[in-house]
Amino acid sequence: MQFVITSMPVGGAETLLVNLLRRMDPSVVCPEVICLKQPGPLGEAIADEFPVHSHLIGGKWDVAVLFRLARLMRRRETDVVVTVGAGDKMFWGRLAAFLAGVPVIASALHSTGWPDGVGRLNRFLTPLTDAFIAVADSHGEFLHQFEGFPKAKVHVIRNGVDCERFEPNETHRREVREELQLGPESQLVGIVAALRSEKNHSLLVRAAAQLRDRHPNLHWVVVGDGPERGAIERMAGELGVTDRIHLLGTRHDTPRLLSALDVFTLCSLNEASPVSILEAFACEVPVVASDVGSVGETVIDDRTGRLFASQDLDAMAGAIEQLLADPALRHRMGKAGRELVLRSGSLESMVAGYQNLATSLYHRAGASQGAVAEQAPA
Repeated sequence: MQFVITSMPVGGAETLLVNLLRRMDPSVVCPEVICLKQPGPLGEAIADEFPVHSHLIGGKWDVAVLFRLARLMRRRETDVVVTVGAGDKMFWGRLAAFLAGVPVIASALHSTGWPDGVGRLNRFLTPLTDAFIAVADSHGEFLHQFEGFPKAKVHVIRNGVDCERFEPNETHRREVREELQLGPESQLVGIVAALRSEKNHSLLVRAAAQLRDRHPNLHWVVVGDGPERGAIERMAGELGVTDRIHLLGTRHDTPRLLSALDVFTLCSLNEASPVSILEAFACEVPVVASDVGSVGETVIDDRTGRLFASQDLDAMAGAIEQLLADPALRHRMGKAGRELVLRSGSLESMVAGYQNLATSLYHRAGASQGAVAEQAPA
């Protein structure tokens, strides 16, 4: 079973894939990763555990990638291909799988709409695709209604997190503050997201500036890296919050960092069901997030956190300020968040969903080929 992705930086979809690979039953599935470009930090981190193939594409118009991928799939005798995300990997991955005669071809999509809309070329390959994987009920409806995928081919497999790794920990609260050279009374708001434009970190920087004077002990933790780092640093300097915003870059101790937070926030312009929100909930940290995509299915207003309209700076800052001022409210929302994840967002249920879908489609493909063989003339 091969997962086709562009690269594996530290991001939500990539972290989710690593967790999925590590929990799959090796007696059922032998997972591999194909990175069209470089493997990235997470790809390098798992290279000793799973086959990781990389540097398959030379550029946007490198059509030879089709034949490189097909040759790799034939050589590895691939049974199932799952493309992760939209764009080039969804197009070339499925087309190569078809060319290589792979029995099962699926696409897992983790965003709703721009910038990861499927596009005309990818829709053109719908007949070659056995399954489209959505991460929430509303996301599945979007893939059917907006993208036009056949309802029978859309399957909802909710994102899941390891609630044994992600859990509340008072010791981490103290340790992380000491690491950042902050006093124990400091309040921390954090975000875990690749530093890309659609994650909208600029809104977080503006919120930090708005709350700076009223909350002298408030600091912001930004986990992740990417092309927007320079712009974020410049804006923080211009707004006078450089000393309040801690850009930690790529980290491999996310459970420790999340469990140290008072509030988790996500201000993305588009999302489906972000795994970082589920991870924060598992650590009993309430969430303030933009009401986009399927976020509202997990960030339930006044129960597990607060929602704000996309790009609404005042609403975002106000929601964070309300939670910072009310420890009892934070505690109640954090408890409710973990309960929600334990009930419907476990890693085990996600892994079972992928394994069951892959095996059922594979057996169905085998049965169909058998039926065709029986009908063929001798």
